[in-house]
Amino acid sequence: MASVEQVELRFDHASRASETHTNLSAIRQSSAGLWVAGDETATFEHLTWTGDHFGDQRTFLLADHVNLPADPEDEADIEGLARADGHLWLVGSHSLKRKKVKSKDPEKAADRLATVIREENRFILARLPLDPVTEVPGAGTILSGAQNVAAHLSDDRHLAPFLALPGKDNGLDIEGIAVTSDRVYLGLRGPVLRGWALILELRLEEAGKGRLRLREPYRKHFLDLNGLGVRDLCPDGDALLVLAGPTMDLDGPVRLVRWRPGRSRRSVVSDGELDKVLELPYGVRCDHPEGVARLGDGRLIVVYDSPSPARITPAGGVLADVFTI
Repeated sequence: MASVEQVELRFDHASRASETHTNLSAIRQSSAGLWVAGDETATFEHLTWTGDHFGDQRTFLLADHVNLPADPEDEADIEGLARADGHLWLVGSHSLKRKKVKSKDPEKAADRLATVIREENRFILARLPLDPVTEVPGAGTILSGAQNVAAHLSDDRHLAPFLALPGKDNGLDIEGIAVTSDRVYLGLRGPVLRGWALILELRLEEAGKGRLRLREPYRKHFLDLNGLGVRDLCPDGDALLVLAGPTMDLDGPVRLVRWRPGRSRRSVVSDGELDKVLELPYGVRCDHPEGVARLGDGRLIVVYDSPSPARITPAGGVLADVFTI
């Protein structure tokens, strides 16, 4: 049984104006607080523990640390953060998006639903060195442009058919990252293949001039999440916590399971090989669990996209849930 508390994440005026606090998509612990990111900007933020809340925000422009494929202010759709071996990792969704319906006019609505957009800054995987004392990020390396993750999947027998589909239509959509030793794990919200979710296992190497290169071959792991996709990944000792939620535009269910990649080198992982950790709360068109991280005391913190009004604090912050397992 898990007990739950709440903690405030307090953001500055600029982040509230850009709605970062209501679009949180990724979280990871730092030595003094939290790294967080929203999916509507090209920034990432650090919040320091102040004694009763996470605040004292510092905002970092992604373009100040890596060369982005498109305009520095274009949305990067950062969906995952990882912290390992003195580095901060960030991954974009690598997804296409279909325009939302904003008109009651049937023809205009149909036209928007026929429009699919590709935003190049979404196609990034970046690694930034962190100062060992201040944790301020330095100039980083990036797997991007013609070498983005999606580009390596163009001949993949499972994933290639989904590259032309928007993420919300069960197309390719990266929504979690975990880095352990020399391996990078990427969790896919989509596609889900007949109920099976996918996690990609990559090995990267330096390519010079601020670039990372993928060492082929990558591996695919198929997890039986009962029709759910991966919404985040979090290291948990020798295991990974998998935040599982809907791949399509649904509210739930959402749950945490534990997967031990080293237990078996099998690529197909049945439901019985996954430890059930926690059923997570979610709302109706609100409170969608999007990011999970381990705190220093071992508890789990979960942040929510589209938070309900009850999660917004008078100080302009947002409440995250902290679970003791």
